[in-house]
Amino acid sequence: MAAASIASVQQDGQLDVRLSGKWTLARLPQPIADIEAQLIDLAARNACWNLDGIERLDSVGALLLWRAWGRQWPASLTTPPAHRHVLERVAVVVAHDPTRGPPPRFSAALLLGRIVLKAFKNLFGIVALVGQMMLDLFYLFFHPRHIPWREFSANLYKSGAQALPVTALVGFLIGIVISYLSSLQLKAFGADIYIVNLLGVSIIRELGPVLVAVLVAGRSGSAMTAQIGVMRVTEEIDALATMGVSRSLRIVLPKVAALAIALPLLVVWCSAAAILGGMVSANLQMDLAYGFFFDALPKVVPVANVWIGMGKGFTFGILIALVACHFGLRVKPNTESLSSMTTTSVVTAITVVIVVDAIFAVMTRNIGMPG
Repeated sequence: MAAASIASVQQDGQLDVRLSGKWTLARLPQPIADIEAQLIDLAARNACWNLDGIERLDSVGALLLWRAWGRQWPASLTTPPAHRHVLERVAVVVAHDPTRGPPPRFSAALLLGRIVLKAFKNLFGIVALVGQMMLDLFYLFFHPRHIPWREFSANLYKSGAQALPVTALVGFLIGIVISYLSSLQLKAFGADIYIVNLLGVSIIRELGPVLVAVLVAGRSGSAMTAQIGVMRVTEEIDALATMGVSRSLRIVLPKVAALAIALPLLVVWCSAAAILGGMVSANLQMDLAYGFFFDALPKVVPVANVWIGMGKGFTFGILIALVACHFGLRVKPNTESLSSMTTTSVVTAITVVIVVDAIFAVMTRNIGMPG
């Protein structure tokens, strides 16, 4: 089998280039970059091209010649009709290549439109996930034997019980920091006793739920997305579908239910740890007795704040699990998509938590505030 070859002859001040052999991917000399550089050099010298000696020409060889000619027909070309047909087909494909040409100019409207469309696409996916989950609950109501207790308990343990140490530690330290900084200001105005009001309302109503939600989104939300993403990469979800097992019933519903139950309890746990840290700091900085703190806290912080905090925890738990499962199911079978979707899941979950917390703050502004 004759390999591709190039012969050039100088006649009467004109350079004649004769190509012969099989100009196919299998028969082109390696490395291809060397023969391409030779063709480009000959094309720059306005050579006359003769392709009659080519036994066979495929799209790779034609593309190599077309690129060497500067994506235009040379001034002098002798070629059989079959080879010309291949070259013309390559020329048409290259002319319609969307990667060629100058890059599009930046457009703020276009960028905004893409962001809005992407947001609506994700919102539609989450709404569809909620709808499927409602159908699953309706099915389990009539078939209680199919309730995935094992998956639910496993997610409850991993998302709830295993998160107790880190939430307690972070809550305790946040309570110390807030109490310490607040005491410096309150001392200046002789309002030491109001440290109880400040700590109670800010931690139980706002900081506790948001702090736990951010921690759980970064810890459990990312783990859920990565777990479902790995199942997508290894085709375990496709295997479940082949066996007739509902992915939403066995994967999504247990995670959503577990976080919906675990997060309100973690909010109470973290808030208690934060108040304890604030109480210790207040005692050290302001000589505020522990007994006074315990006695004043229920009086200045209405119990409605506790229910608001737990309600936020319940809502945040559902939203974090839904976002994590949605992006996990969107993972494509490659590692790059897995890392990208995990990062997007955490960022989206934290953003949603902050937005929903702002909505809660507006809706409950007249509830549970001390008179």
